[in-house]
Parts: sequence; structure tokens; C-alpha cells
Amino acid sequence: MIILDNVRKVYGRTVAVDGVSLAVKAGEIFGLVGPDGAGKTTIIRMLTGVLAPSSGRLSVLGAANPEAVKDQLGYVPQKFSLYGDLTVMENIRLMGALYGQDAAEIDGRAAAILGFTKLLPFKDRLADNLSGGMKQKLALAAGLMHRPRIYFLDEPTTGVDPVSRREFWQMLYRLNKEGTSVFVSTPYMDEAELCTRIAFLHQGRIVACDTPPGLRRSYPHKVLELATPAKDVKPLLAGCPLLDINPFGDKYHLVTDDAAAAAVQVESALGRAGVPVTSLAEIPPTLEDVFVALASEVA
Repeated sequence: MIILDNVRKVYGRTVAVDGVSLAVKAGEIFGLVGPDGAGKTTIIRMLTGVLAPSSGRLSVLGAANPEAVKDQLGYVPQKFSLYGDLTVMENIRLMGALYGQDAAEIDGRAAAILGFTKLLPFKDRLADNLSGGMKQKLALAAGLMHRPRIYFLDEPTTGVDPVSRREFWQMLYRLNKEGTSVFVSTPYMDEAELCTRIAFLHQGRIVACDTPPGLRRSYPHKVLELATPAKDVKPLLAGCPLLDINPFGDKYHLVTDDAAAAAVQVESALGRAGVPVTSLAEIPPTLEDVFVALASEVA
């Protein structure tokens, strides 16, 4: 359904995408994950025909030029791009008209989509007066007017509140169950967990691609989760057999190759410093642990 073969995108001396190869099958929710500037947006723009690759080969629905199948693609860009001075319904009708639908078809489809996205009660509200989460739902709704086979979404929930993020992903899951393939970029590891497969992009290159469980199984180290009221434990644990120390909310993830030995030395070091240990236990690695390790390997 989607193929990239050694695709590169170069802007002057800047290599935004550097030899990316991957294949996405029909029916997947495929996630592209990576830090800002990794090349996620550039890849999506090439796959939707907004940009042409500098070299390499890509194919979307069998077409080398995505423009040829544009009527089968949906796209929600990072930045809200609909018309703020039009109402929700006016934006939806405009999108239907641009795809050549007649008035009766537009109204029937609009009612169904606005019901699906829970925007029907706000159909007469100006888009500029919607919250961030509702704007993203409107962008999603507008892109569904032509029933796309593949839906591309570029960090669609950035800056959206947690409740709206959850509702948005529930809609994506429902779309996927109804037959729409989804290709989404996200900086959020909890959203990456919801994808069928994910590719981790770093400095324009894919450094890992697998299912979320597969990526976690590939993690080569052990993780200890430390809870302590101390604000910075790194200097206190300098002599312990730890490969890395990463803050996770109000806890720390301690990376090691010997969890038992590290736990003993961590407790001893913090005890000598007079720092209480609320809890210390080995836990399975999270996707964030995996991606921190991958980013460190290629830095």
C-alpha cells in the first residue's frame, strides 16, 4: 500500500530524510515516531504529493506519484489549515464541494461525519472559536468527506488536552476498523503504543521498525524504577553500575545490565547520602526507554 525505497530529501546542504526504506500494509495503523526535526513531516508530505523526493522511489496505492491517487488520500497537517471565519458546517461543505460532491451527498455525508466526531452540536460555530481539540476533530472530519483509503495525520494531537487526545484516537481506531489505513506521526509514546507498527526516525533515518511489543523485547538492558523525594539523584549514584539515569515524571528509570547488583548499590549509595527510597524495583522497559536508547546509539 505504501512503499519507500531509499528515499532522500535534501534542502541545499541539509539532509531532511536520508535513505528511508519501509513498507506499510493495508489495514495498519502505522506510526512514525521521533523528535522534532527528525524528518516525520517531510516523509508525510512526500507521501501525500506535497513534496517530491530528491532521490529514491516511493509508491502510494501503486502510484509512483501520489497526485495520481490524491482522491483516495486524506491528510491532516500539523497546523490547523481550515478557514477560521467559516463555521464547522461551512468548512465541511466546502471540502465536499472541492471533491465534486453534490449538495445532497455533502449534507448526508456531513451529518454522518459530524455525528461521528461529536461536532454536530457545534456545526454553526466559527472554526476560530473552537478549542484546540475540537479544531483537530474538525480537520479529521473535513478529511473524511471523500472517504479516503489512507489517512495521513501529522502529529494531530500536539497541544491537545489528554481527554481530547483519547477521543481523537478512539475515532482513528473506529476508522481503521471500518477499513481505513492510517499513517500517523506522533511525539507521544503512549500514542505510539496504540499503533500496529512503529518506525523510530532519528536525524532523517529509520533506526528501528517493529510492533510495540517487538521493540520492547529488543531492548538489551534491564530497567529499575526508583521513587524517591530527591530531585537529582545522578550525582549520588555516580559509582553504581548504571548505564543511564532518566527522569520519568516523579520517578527515575535506571538502566543497567545487572538489576540485582545495581539495586543493592543504589540503595546503599542513597542510604549513605541520607536520601530515602520510596520504592525500587525492576520493571519492563517502556517504549520511551527503547527510544532513548536508540537515540543514544545513533547520536
